[in-house]
Amino acid sequence: MQRPDWAPETIDIERPSVARMYDYYLGGSHNFAADRAAARAMVEAVPEAPLMAQANRAFLRRAVQFLADSGVRQFLDIGSGIPTVGNVHEIAQRIDPESRVVYVDVDPVAVAHSQEILAGNDRAAVVQEDLRRPEAILRHPDVLRLLDFSQPVAVMIVAVLHFIPDADRPEEFLRTLRAALAPGSYLVMSQASDDGRAGTGERAEAERVYRRTDNQLFIRSRAELAALFAGFDLVEPGVVWVPEWRPDAPEHAENAAQAVFMGGVGRLGG
Repeated sequence: MQRPDWAPETIDIERPSVARMYDYYLGGSHNFAADRAAARAMVEAVPEAPLMAQANRAFLRRAVQFLADSGVRQFLDIGSGIPTVGNVHEIAQRIDPESRVVYVDVDPVAVAHSQEILAGNDRAAVVQEDLRRPEAILRHPDVLRLLDFSQPVAVMIVAVLHFIPDADRPEEFLRTLRAALAPGSYLVMSQASDDGRAGTGERAEAERVYRRTDNQLFIRSRAELAALFAGFDLVEPGVVWVPEWRPDAPEHAENAAQAVFMGGVGRLGG
């Protein structure tokens, strides 16, 4: 398979990547044949997969709009993936050009493409790091250069947690991130859930597809996701199917469970 110019030499283009599969669901072009094959297998198993990605992306847009309207001007997007239209910096800097954004992703393709998009934007940067290493993220020079943790910061962990098993103790790295934040900061999270949905066969097939990638799938319930907001006050309407989180119009929240993702926003008091 021919390697595109934008693909770093260090990556294995024969092995599917969850970031590049997500890019494919959203209609992006930064994916390889292996990613497209795995994504098509996922669509066979779960026909709503593209809808899930689009609904989750729309949730991110509405959450950033809410945060910016609430006065937040600093954003740390962990597990940001491959940028497509409607990135955090585009939304936040449209509201206030002084807004500062740091993207973090473990996938080198996501990082390389982010660097291209952010070239010339001195209020945004991308860091290659793993959510499970919060200390390394918090002390990274680009994070410290752009973000002032004595002021409110919005931490975004969107469509990432379902690749983190309970054995990795997500509550601990979330606690580390929370301890670094000033009062008035926010946490935005979403992840796949089958809470109240029928069809365990669909879930098993989706898990089988993702075993072909570097990231297996770990589904959580509404209660399990809500528990990960420990220390934050949930903003109304709480943890819900993502189309139900402050929809642009009531009809956009119809059949919300088909989106498969649940999400919420929490505010750090004090």
